[in-house]
Amino acid sequence: MSNSIKINNKIGSFNKTITVSGDKSLSIRWVLFSSLAMGKSKASNLLLSEDVFAAINAVKKLGINVKLNKKYCTIFGKGPSGYKYQKNIIINAKNSGTLGRLIMGILIDTPHKIKITGDKSLSKRDFNRIAVPLKKFGAKIKLTKNGLPLTIEGNKNLHSISYLEDKGSAQCKSSVIFAGLKTEGKTFIKAKKSRNHTELLCKHLNLPIKVKKIKKYDLIEVSKAKKIKPLIYKIPSDISSGAFFIVLTALSNNSKLLIKNVNINPLRIGIITM
Repeated sequence: MSNSIKINNKIGSFNKTITVSGDKSLSIRWVLFSSLAMGKSKASNLLLSEDVFAAINAVKKLGINVKLNKKYCTIFGKGPSGYKYQKNIIINAKNSGTLGRLIMGILIDTPHKIKITGDKSLSKRDFNRIAVPLKKFGAKIKLTKNGLPLTIEGNKNLHSISYLEDKGSAQCKSSVIFAGLKTEGKTFIKAKKSRNHTELLCKHLNLPIKVKKIKKYDLIEVSKAKKIKPLIYKIPSDISSGAFFIVLTALSNNSKLLIKNVNINPLRIGIITM
């Protein structure tokens, strides 16, 4: 007897306008940038997921005040050097590679060891490719079988580096960008094409970063950021969350759907362009 599916009713045509949840990668990056800014940053449509809550809890452990309600998240940043580093801090990145990897670059100046943990799945992922360039800045990093848990300890005498990112990892690239923003001198990155959320936010914030695009790589120059302005931001919706509705509309006769405020970064719209 073969398995079969019987559909009794089919969806009728529709003409709808909807919104979907905020982009996770941008939500986490907003939390991190806002924690480094000087003053009050405010975001709407922040994705209220476990990974984003992990990012919020991480910056709170570093002395940053965060207020969250149903409409807005407000972060009171203390500047690029404003974290309150205490002994025995443990940051749980949960299942978020974005948080676990990016925050390593930000913690490059911690005078005390900070432990980063994650769930079972994240702990198996490769963090050595982040540790290698960060060690060149001067940080001390100890991994568990190239993964989590790890400890990171900074250095008072950080020095800028040149780094080749040839795997197309936006997380690796972004971690080094954050480290470069906290280090004297100029950090040079040759990065294989990947999502450019971090670079675009740096540009929006007028941070000291230059990007030159060549055929398969981006050449990125990063200098130390003396000040980061607050980021008032309406987080764009995640096209991945809208993908289900896009497909449904494409399969429905005479139907029309408007999804409002969607992130249409060319590196994120594969469902439309493929």
